[in-house]
Parts: sequence; C-alpha cells; structure tokens
Amino acid sequence: MYENILLPTDGSAGTEKFVAHAAELATTYDATLHVLSVVDTRNRFESPSSGIAPEAWTEAERERAEESVEAAVASLPESVTVERVVREGVPQTQIIEYVDDADVDVVVMGTHGRTGLDHYLIGSVTERVVRRCPVPVLTVQIDDE
Repeated sequence: MYENILLPTDGSAGTEKFVAHAAELATTYDATLHVLSVVDTRNRFESPSSGIAPEAWTEAERERAEESVEAAVASLPESVTVERVVREGVPQTQIIEYVDDADVDVVVMGTHGRTGLDHYLIGSVTERVVRRCPVPVLTVQIDDE
C-alpha cells in the first residue's frame, strides 16, 4: 500500500510524536521514509526572518533544516530505509512538489492545533499541505511544550 512515505519536519518541539507514527508505517509496509526539511527562502516581508540579512537568514535556515532531518533520522529504527532531503523555497510548496517528484504515497506531519489569533498570525504549513496534497496526509497532534 505504501512504498514511499514523506515526513516533513522543521525540528519543532514534539517532533518525536509524528516521527514515531511515520516509523511505524514505514516498518509495517517496508517503505522508504523520506525525511524532508525546507530552507525557507522567503524574504523578510514574507517570512518570520525578523529583518535579518537574507544571506544570514538562509544560512541559519539551512543549518536548522539539516539538523531537523538528522534529529528525525536519529530517532528512527535502523531497519527503516531513509532518504534525507533538504530543499529551498516556501515550505508547503516544496512539500507538495516533493510528493510528486518522489512518488510519495502518504505524508505524515505534525500539527500544533493552534486556533484563533495564533492560527491567524502564524498560519499552518500542515493545513496548507492537507488542502493541496494529492495523496493522503496523516496529521499527528503535537504539544507546544
């Protein structure tokens, strides 16, 4: 049923919850788990870069993305086949494009479950992926603590 599973991660707290779900699916179906993190390259007016110089922002984002992938992979069982992927661009766009590029069968993502003003101000990459993704998306509620 599932040959390729996508696990997008940004390294947020609570990641271990949805990594565990993805690992269970990959183990059950003997699937390849694609661990993806996106270097957010939007300019300071489109992203939370807080006015940092574009080069510094991109470099910090690249380091965060690489660390996020490695942290997720480190918590996986050794029996899981893993593809490590770091892409640049707008996170939800890169996730959707990777689904097509890698022939992904299902996406496993975490969601903070924000509502009200927090949801309005911060938005949700997961929500945008769920709305646009051509394959099923398994969302796992994670704690903000």
